[in-house]
Amino acid sequence: MNRVTAILPAAGLGTRMGADTPKQFLSLDGVPLLLFTLRRLAACPAITDFVISTRAEEVDSVAASVAKEKIGRPVRMVRGGDTRQDSVANALTEVPPGTDLILVHDAVRPLVTLDQIERVIAEAAACDAAILGIPAMDTVKEVKRASSPGGTGDIALIIATIPRERVVLAQTPQVFRASLLIDAFGRARADGVSASDEAGLVERMGRDVHVVPGSVSNLKITRPGDMELAEFYLRQERAAR
Repeated sequence: MNRVTAILPAAGLGTRMGADTPKQFLSLDGVPLLLFTLRRLAACPAITDFVISTRAEEVDSVAASVAKEKIGRPVRMVRGGDTRQDSVANALTEVPPGTDLILVHDAVRPLVTLDQIERVIAEAAACDAAILGIPAMDTVKEVKRASSPGGTGDIALIIATIPRERVVLAQTPQVFRASLLIDAFGRARADGVSASDEAGLVERMGRDVHVVPGSVSNLKITRPGDMELAEFYLRQERAAR
């Protein structure tokens, strides 16, 4: 049986939300997003350990809140960094020896399902690297930045139209063989490279990353309207039970 450690990066400021409270502490159904998400992951018995990366001034308070959850498995706290990549890198130092797979999941992606978690873990166990993703529904344009001749501000100039069937929108969890992810982060640090997700660091090593179907309800809370959308999806989920 694979030993799976789950990392939750939760050190962001959430400036795009326009709220005084960092988005990982906003309340969904009366529960802070971080704890709501942790509960979803903890419902998966395949996960053996958790590492939460949060801001230095929040480590103690988050640890106290998590302790009340009685997860029944080790939960380690680590100080986050200035970027998501830094926060995950710090968390990797707390991954227990003997871990086979490392799962990284956004702390503000609360509506992931047990089925999605189990499927992406199973795929990574078979092929070393897997993420959740959904097809792009809109037409996708590749652009470059340009200045408006009319002085109306920055605009984008279309370079190409990318066929939608070649595009997926990446979600989390993203799960990797532990040695592969640690190596990817080490190489990125040595090369001074950053990426917006873990898969990007693994891809640059020439390794295949498989995509497991996710869902639109597995949204990341990023903008103010996302909270209302999450509440809608949660109501739908409960009505379907």
